[in-house]
Formats: sequence, structure tokens, C-alpha cells
Amino acid sequence: MKHGLLIDMDGVIYSGETLIEGADRFIANLLKHEIPFTFMTNNSQRTRLEAVRKLKNFGIDVTEDHIYTSAMATGKFLGDQGTNGTAYVLGEGGLLTSLHENGLTLVDTDPEFVVLGEGRNFTLDMVQRAVDMILAGAKFITTNRDPSPKKPGWNNLGIAATTAMIEEATGIKAFVIGKPNPVMMRSARKYLGLETAETTVVGDTMETDIQGGIQMGYKTILVLSGIAQKEHLGRYAFKPDMIISSVDQIDLPLKWWQ
Repeated sequence: MKHGLLIDMDGVIYSGETLIEGADRFIANLLKHEIPFTFMTNNSQRTRLEAVRKLKNFGIDVTEDHIYTSAMATGKFLGDQGTNGTAYVLGEGGLLTSLHENGLTLVDTDPEFVVLGEGRNFTLDMVQRAVDMILAGAKFITTNRDPSPKKPGWNNLGIAATTAMIEEATGIKAFVIGKPNPVMMRSARKYLGLETAETTVVGDTMETDIQGGIQMGYKTILVLSGIAQKEHLGRYAFKPDMIISSVDQIDLPLKWWQ
């Protein structure tokens, strides 16, 4: 039986602009042994090419085929609805590209969907237009619901905050595509051609990577190189299959692969 990995990026491979020690060796080992993997990220802002270039700056040489984003999951989900519909988008390159590739037409008036992703280029006026569109009947989709890290100097408002603002203004809850939603967890697995029993999730966040993996029946590995703190793990009603300091501690093959 083959086995593969769905690997988060920020907090697992790098932290901001700093490589997490040993992450480059870990990925090189996966490539050497031809173990299927994809970087499964909730970030819908970057294109796959931009993600590959960022990894290359850390000495990690992968292809666009190794990237799976919430933008891709969102585009696929909407494309699979068979609507060939229209969308008003609050987001940037990765999301715009994915929606276009999946047959959505991007419009400024009377959309079937309002789609929210990360970005710094949309204005409060654009948010207000989105609110009016949703009140007029547009369906509200958001690529993920990641929170702000709540650290001084953070330069990008967490998408959870923007989603909550639109939900409060409209009284309508968004349908969220990204982790931990099964829509993305399942589509990322299928992207790799894996079955449930063949899939392991590696992440740094209990509420997204680990929760999503457990809900899907995947094996899960929590790394403590990002958001999660060991002293807080007792607060959760679920637990990962493995807890490690960083991906450099993962010995392949994993024990449940044998």
C-alpha cells in the first residue's frame, strides 16, 4: 500500500521568512524516496508558482504539482457545481487564477457568488459592495477561516476577521472551503491519488490541520514549530497520532505505514 503526506507550510516548513531547521532535509528525503506529498495550504493569495519560488528561496526545490491551496479547492468546488457561474472576488492572484481555470466568470455586478480570500488590495468600499450583493442573493463563499496570529506588527488582517465582518453585516454565514472543512481535506487527498488509510496530515495547528485530518480519518502529526503550544493541548477533545518538535524528527517510513 502506498502512503503520502498532506503538509502545511507556514509553521511547518518555514516561519515567516525563516526556514524551520531540518525542513529542507525532510522534503529532500521525501523526494529521494518518491513518497507522494503535497503542501496543503489555506493561503489563497499566492499562485502555485509564487509558492514554489518562496520554497526555492529556502533551498527546497519542488514543482507546482507539489502545491495544493484553498484557492484550488475553492475553484474546484465551484467548478464541480456545474454552474459555470459568475463571481465577485475579494482576493488576489492565486484565487483569481483558480476561479478562472475552473470556468467561473469574474464580474463586478449581479454575481452568483461572492468569494472571499486573503488580500491587501481590496478596500472597505469593495467589502460594502460584497455585502450588498449577498443581501441581494449572492452566495457567500470564503476560502478559509484562518485567524490573525494576533502579534504586533502583523501586516495582513486574518480572513476570519473579514469573514465575520461580512457575516455580521448580512446575517448570512459563509460556506468555508479550506481546512478543516472536509471539502479541502478530501480534495487534497484525491489530488494525490490516495485513499483515506494511505493519508497522513502534518501541521502546526490543532483547529485546522489536526482537526481536519481526524475528522477525515487520516493519521495526523502535530509539529510544535508553529502555532500550537504543548501546554495547551489538554484543552482539546481530540489528539494527534504523533507530536514532535519539527518535521526533522519524522523518521520514514512512519510506524503506521509498516
